[in-house]
Amino acid sequence: MTSLQDRLVDGAYALGWSTVKTLPEPVAVRLGRTIADIAWRKRGKGVLRLESNYARVVPDAGPERLAELSRAGMRSYLRYWMESFRLPAWSRERVRTGFDPRDAHYLTDGIASDRGVILALPHMGNWDLAGAWVTTKLETPFTTVAERLKPESLYDRFVAYREGLGMEVLPHSGGTAFGTLARRLRDGGLVCLVAERDLSASGVEVKFFGEATRMPAGPALLAQQTGALLLPVTLWYDDSPVMQGRVHPPVEVPETGTRAEKTSVMTQALADAFATGISDHPEDWHMLQRLWLADLEPRPAPSDGERP
Repeated sequence: MTSLQDRLVDGAYALGWSTVKTLPEPVAVRLGRTIADIAWRKRGKGVLRLESNYARVVPDAGPERLAELSRAGMRSYLRYWMESFRLPAWSRERVRTGFDPRDAHYLTDGIASDRGVILALPHMGNWDLAGAWVTTKLETPFTTVAERLKPESLYDRFVAYREGLGMEVLPHSGGTAFGTLARRLRDGGLVCLVAERDLSASGVEVKFFGEATRMPAGPALLAQQTGALLLPVTLWYDDSPVMQGRVHPPVEVPETGTRAEKTSVMTQALADAFATGISDHPEDWHMLQRLWLADLEPRPAPSDGERP
């Protein structure tokens, strides 16, 4: 980005946090839906990519169904942003009652065991609200990792926002995050990681809705190294103001195999849990980027007689 673009992007987010949180909730809800519908009608790259990703999740969906899904997906995505802008102004009671996860006993039992817990989530629903619920309702602090955004001022804004919700935020870059996360887990702490997209060379290849992609190795490696409990979590919205969710059963460390083999098995188990939640609520999966390897790899040049 140019310096002007940087200032515009940072200014837009600053306006959101300063203005949207002061709006009455019905007004903020209508505003989010209006912005979502405008973006959907423009059919930009993000919307087209969202539809392409949904075509993997719902393979029998025709163009009309995919358009319906992408419109619902954009509304869900903007609900996430409207809620996130307003979260710092929510009362503690509103945060405590704003999320209703099923099978939360996996999490609360894990916290009580003092063995350390890793929560791994896809980009579904509002993971910031889920995190605020953990720090408020369960009164349990946790550590997470944030990718460094451009401009730097925007990254600082996001870090301050999440720290204000009770999270410890580590930068993804720099090489020290894994060691800090491991220390927190060995001390019986809680770590939360968004974990369905890793396009780096170190990602673990998995099958996701029948096609190959890569997901981060970190959750599985941390569980192996520290003995912490690894729990997949999926989130979604219904027609109420309360976000829904599910804490899935623990992903166990295999008894045999090399570290790489165990990591592969565990990461595939995470992918399968994510796929279960996304299949049930595809419109609440906010993946507006390329994910599958087939979308990243260059296509071969057409042979003679083939259309380009």
